[in-house]
Amino acid sequence: MEESWVNSVDLHLDLAAAGSKRAALIGALREAVGRLPAGTRLPPYRSLATDLGIARNTVADAYAELVAEGRLTARQGSGTRVAQRAVPVKPVRVPKKPPAAKVVHNLRQGQPDAASFPRADWLASARRALTAAPSEAFGPGDPRGRVELRVALADYLGRARGVRTSADRIVVCSGFAHALRLLFPHVLTGPLSVESYGLPFHWSLLPRAFPLPLDERGARVAELTTKTVLLTPAHQFPTGGPLHHERRAEVVARGGLVIEDDYDGEFRYDRQPVGAVQGLDPERVLYIGSASKSLSPALRLGWMVLPEHLVGKVLAAKGEREAWASVPDQLTLADFITSGAYDRHIRRMRLRYRRRRDQLVDALSPHIGVTGISAGLHAVLRLPPGTEASVVKAAAWQGIALDGLAAFRHPDATMPAFDGLVVGYSTPPDHAYGAALEALCRALP
Repeated sequence: MEESWVNSVDLHLDLAAAGSKRAALIGALREAVGRLPAGTRLPPYRSLATDLGIARNTVADAYAELVAEGRLTARQGSGTRVAQRAVPVKPVRVPKKPPAAKVVHNLRQGQPDAASFPRADWLASARRALTAAPSEAFGPGDPRGRVELRVALADYLGRARGVRTSADRIVVCSGFAHALRLLFPHVLTGPLSVESYGLPFHWSLLPRAFPLPLDERGARVAELTTKTVLLTPAHQFPTGGPLHHERRAEVVARGGLVIEDDYDGEFRYDRQPVGAVQGLDPERVLYIGSASKSLSPALRLGWMVLPEHLVGKVLAAKGEREAWASVPDQLTLADFITSGAYDRHIRRMRLRYRRRRDQLVDALSPHIGVTGISAGLHAVLRLPPGTEASVVKAAAWQGIALDGLAAFRHPDATMPAFDGLVVGYSTPPDHAYGAALEALCRALP
C-alpha cells in the first residue's frame, strides 16, 4: 500500500490564533490532524520549523503535546504520524425513506450506448490532434470555437445532413441546453412556439413557449402564432414522427425563425436520413447539433449553425472567456471527423441500434405496437387509454427504469393526449437486453 504523507509546504496550518507561538501551533496542529487520515506522516519538526520560521524546540514541544494527547504517534525510524482515532465518527442520521425498487434494466430515453464509445479511435485522434496543435491553441482563443473543428463540421454537416454553411457561421457550444442559454434572452426575445411533446428541461430555459399541436405529419405549422418556433423535424421528440416535407417548406416560407434541434438525425434505419431543414433556407433556420447521442453526453460538445445576422449577437452573448467547450476535445473531435472515424462509428452504431429496435418490435408484437419511424435511440409504445400510470408502476416493480409519455407533454397542450411509454433501447448491455425486453413484456397490460 502506498504510504500517505504530507510535507510542510502542503500542510495547511492556521497560526493566526492569539497567544504564544507554541499555543497557536498546537491549536493549528490539532485542527490539521482532524483533517488527515490515520497513519499520515507529518513533516519532520526541523523542516516544519524552517518553513514556519519558528524555533525547532517550539515544533518539537507541539508534537510532544499531541503525542501525549493521543492524536499523534512517534516511533524511531517511522516519524510522527496521525494516530488511529479512539472515538469513532458519529454517523449522520438520514431520514428513512421507503425502499425504492432496484433498477435492473435501464430503458430510459436519450442515453447512447456508453460501452460502445470508440476509445481506441478517440485516443488516436487525441494524440494526432494534440501533436499537431499550434501552441496558441492552449491560450485564450476564439469564442466561435477552434477553427479546425468548425471547418470539419461545415464539411461533415454539408455532406451528411444537407446543411449549407461555412466555418464562419458555426459557433461551438457545450450542448443543446447551452445553446438555448446563449440564445434566450440575450439574442432572441419574445414568445416562441414549441411542439406539444418535448423535453420539459428545455422548456424551462425558454421564455413563455406556446405548444404547437402534432399529428401524423408532425407539427401543425399552419397554426403558428409566433415568429420563432423550436422543432425536432427529423425525428420528433419523443413521439417519433418526421415533419412532412410540405410542412418543412411551409415553416420556412412563413418568414419567421426556425430553431432546428437535430438531436439524432443521423440515426434513421428504414431509409437514408432526411436532411436538415436548414438546407432549405440558411437565413431563416438556426441549426443546433451535438455529440451527445452520436458519441457521448460526457464530451459536452455541441454546435450552432447560425444565420449570418445572428453570429455577432451570439458571440457577444457567449463572451470572450469561460463559456467555452474544452479545446483539446474540440481538436480531437475535428481529427475524429476528418480521419473518417466519425463516419465509421456512426455506421457501426446505426447497425447496432437498428438491431436493438428490431428486437424490441419483435418482442412486443404479441402485446403492443411501436409507433413512429424506425430511427433514433428510443421508441414510443401506444397503450390503452387510462393505463399509462399503472404500466409505469408495474415496470418499476419489474426493475425497469423508463418514462411514461405524459412526462413529456407540455402543460398547456390542447391536442388530445394518449397513453404511452417512451422506451430507450440503447443502454442495456447485449447480455441483458433480452431479459430487459422480457421484463417489459411482463409489465404490459
